Amino acid sequence: MRYSVILTLAFIAGCASAGARVSEPRGAKTLVIRWQRLLDEEGQTCQRCGSTEQELAKAVASLRKSLGPIGIRVVLEKKPLTAQEFAKDTSLSNQIWIGERLLEDWLGAEVGESVCGSCCAAVGERVDCRTLAVGGRTYEAIPAELIIRAGLLAAAQLVDAPSPQPCCQGPQSPAKVHSGCCP
Repeated sequence: MRYSVILTLAFIAGCASAGARVSEPRGAKTLVIRWQRLLDEEGQTCQRCGSTEQELAKAVASLRKSLGPIGIRVVLEKKPLTAQEFAKDTSLSNQIWIGERLLEDWLGAEVGESVCGSCCAAVGERVDCRTLAVGGRTYEAIPAELIIRAGLLAAAQLVDAPSPQPCCQGPQSPAKVHSGCCP
């Protein structure tokens, strides 16, 4: 039920005019999307992660357009992985966190691995990189559709979370209590 409510709100909000500026209402919430990937010395990543980056840009733009008008700010953070971090655990590369949970946790997906040709060429040996299996399909690059779906689920949880009432912070004067702002 909650998922359908946020989808409806996101759809309605997404239909707002493209030029409309929406100010953040009091109690606005932030949805942080964090993506990490291996970068080489020139700051480049493999083809798989590069494709995910393009899809991530589409997803973040869509989520911002849809969730902004309902008071949810979407922030994208990109975290580079060093070669040492990657060597310890290749599954850390191309990993997406939405809120405080991994993308696969939101979607009930399975993490796997497959040979990544561009990483193999970069390091000179076979490298198995992260894949994601959901709905009977396995993805090497994560499509925008999956990121959006997980983002909407996370947004639904943000909408359900209580937000502090700014007027109730600090000492409660009789005027604040009688205005209905404070309990």
